[in-house]
Amino acid sequence: MPPLSPRIRATAAPPIPSVRSWAARYAGQAGPMIDLTQAVPGYPPHPELLARLASLAGSAATAGYGPIDGEPTLREALAADIAQFYAAPVTAADVAITAGCNLGFAMTMAVLAAEGEAVVLPTPWYFNHAMALSMAGIRALPLPCRAGDGFIPDPERLEPLLAAGARALVLVSPNNPTGAVYPAEVIARCAALCRRHGAWLVLDETYRDFLPAVATPPHALFQDPAWRDGIIQLYSFSKAYCVPGHRVGAILAGPGVRAELMKALDTQQICAPRPAQAALAWAVPALAGWRAGNRDLMAGRAAAFRQAAGQLPGWRLESLGAYFAYLRVPEDGPDALAVAEALAVQRGLLGLPGPFFGPARNSGQDRHLRLAFANAALEAISELPGRLAGAG
Repeated sequence: MPPLSPRIRATAAPPIPSVRSWAARYAGQAGPMIDLTQAVPGYPPHPELLARLASLAGSAATAGYGPIDGEPTLREALAADIAQFYAAPVTAADVAITAGCNLGFAMTMAVLAAEGEAVVLPTPWYFNHAMALSMAGIRALPLPCRAGDGFIPDPERLEPLLAAGARALVLVSPNNPTGAVYPAEVIARCAALCRRHGAWLVLDETYRDFLPAVATPPHALFQDPAWRDGIIQLYSFSKAYCVPGHRVGAILAGPGVRAELMKALDTQQICAPRPAQAALAWAVPALAGWRAGNRDLMAGRAAAFRQAAGQLPGWRLESLGAYFAYLRVPEDGPDALAVAEALAVQRGLLGLPGPFFGPARNSGQDRHLRLAFANAALEAISELPGRLAGAG
């Protein structure tokens, strides 16, 4: 066989299929399988959104190519939503629509960094971010975040990495995998450090719709007119609107980035799926109340998970938020990888072990397990103490 790309071969295999393969060895003795591996909304899309998706998918009007940077109606709707959420003057000219947020991240990195350059990823990191950088030949510089700090990045530990020439810092808040929500002052300090060292700050705010309802926005970066010269935001429609299979995301960026981004958009996607864009243009303003209800539903599941975790001797819930719980497995037992496999095979519970969320060596995550509780109804969450007890 002719050789394959060394970059692709050096990139880690997708973790979720790897873990789900263990399920084939589960005999059902603990009850139905509970799959908490992937961040999937545990409820269906709004019925009217489904109806519009079906109608628009059958329309000749959405069958052709669309604008490279997205349908104007969706760009306008999202810009208005962002402007209200962050109390900032954002317009459709700042928005580009992408075929999912993962592709949005990959295209953003193509604009910001070249082969051999470096991008800072706080660890535990979102594994698809690290995989995208690996495929592009961009070095991922880990910024270890400690449980004792609530997995919040420490700006003091960040500065040397930026001073060494990193092209960008990526912050995910609410975080995947830990669920940690970064305080506004930490985000502001990181932004200032990036500006001082000539690096970009990339904010992945995929889960911002599940932040607690408060009077102030999660940060004030977009209230500074100069944000367009140093900050990029990534967003996903998948979680808030329950449409991950339709692959729609967004990039918020200033004109300098957007001019270069159009090259990546045209090459890698041509246009994002048009029926979904048209349906979401309606949904963004029309389903605001429905989204708020789902935020409260997720908060209820988080509270139920916290209560369930409190019933587990030896386990420690070290972080929880948005869709995710990050637990430390008992100290006197096997590591997280072995625990996760045993849970899948013996207890019918699928979760992702911490080593998937850091560098291959010295990740510091070998005692952690991520469970995406958003997937599970309250009845399934109530079963978790019984499934987890004794597994460590």
